[in-house]
Amino acid sequence: MLVLVAPGQGAQKPGFLTPWLDLPGVTERLTWWSAVSGLDLIHYGTKADEEEIRDTAVAQPLLVAAGLASAHALFAEGAEGAADVRNSLGASAGHSVGEITAAAVAGVLTDEAAMVLVRRRGLAMAEAAAQAETGMAAVLGGEQEDVVAHLAKHGLTPANVNGAGQIVAAGTAEQLAALAEDKPEGVRRVVPLKVAGAFHTDHMAPAVSALQVLIEGAPVTDPRLPYVSNRDGQVVTSGPEVAQRLVAQVSNPVRWDLCMETFQQLGATAIIEVAPGGTLVGIAKRALPGVKTLALKTPDDLEAARALIAEHAVPVAGTPAE
Repeated sequence: MLVLVAPGQGAQKPGFLTPWLDLPGVTERLTWWSAVSGLDLIHYGTKADEEEIRDTAVAQPLLVAAGLASAHALFAEGAEGAADVRNSLGASAGHSVGEITAAAVAGVLTDEAAMVLVRRRGLAMAEAAAQAETGMAAVLGGEQEDVVAHLAKHGLTPANVNGAGQIVAAGTAEQLAALAEDKPEGVRRVVPLKVAGAFHTDHMAPAVSALQVLIEGAPVTDPRLPYVSNRDGQVVTSGPEVAQRLVAQVSNPVRWDLCMETFQQLGATAIIEVAPGGTLVGIAKRALPGVKTLALKTPDDLEAARALIAEHAVPVAGTPAE
């Protein structure tokens, strides 16, 4: 069984979209999504420097657009070994903002609705982050229970519990500085992350309020394949519930460890990470031994990805081909 996953903020790199523009239809899609989102995605994905694409309001739409563009390329009509995305996947999931990509892949949101939502999400989270000096740091190593307790001692939130010995702490600059001086037992390193604020914590509450107003009018449908939620790793079968979770998740921790446990329970044998892939398959290699992984970094990876699909994909019962 095949799972398609989508990365979160921080996966973007300068120029990473450039090779994808050589594929039929990608430039046209990105031009349309640029108009929908009010952001020049082609510029930011090909010519912008690292500082420009680090901006939360830019990074998040750029990542969702890249993920959707690479998913469309992977399941392009007529491509040898490719099949309709709805009939090829056993499940979809995304890390943080990647949940919006996964929701579109699962049919909960249209591509256009996903781009509208992620653009507002990025702006709202950037605005919330500007209200105080906050940030995030990756805590590598240590026992999960001990690390979480140690973070609580410093008033920090385990914003991303990623599994495979990685937890991302989030909080104020002072709290993160204290953590750097007082690492939990067994932790190898505490690595500051280049993000604008304490995402997935109470510091993002203003962004939740802004998104709640928007999501009420969003067109949503029930997922056409299992959608695995960051909140608790559970499969969500209701479109409106997925939409509400997308909003609430902005200020709540990402439990990627629980998502991976669900992949195992569903019988996952392979994972493909859409562009800009690499981060999540890296975690999976450590946490899910025996599960084959592939990251879509450039179009050169498409042939191998289609071969993996042919080997591992299982049609979703009751799902019509489109």
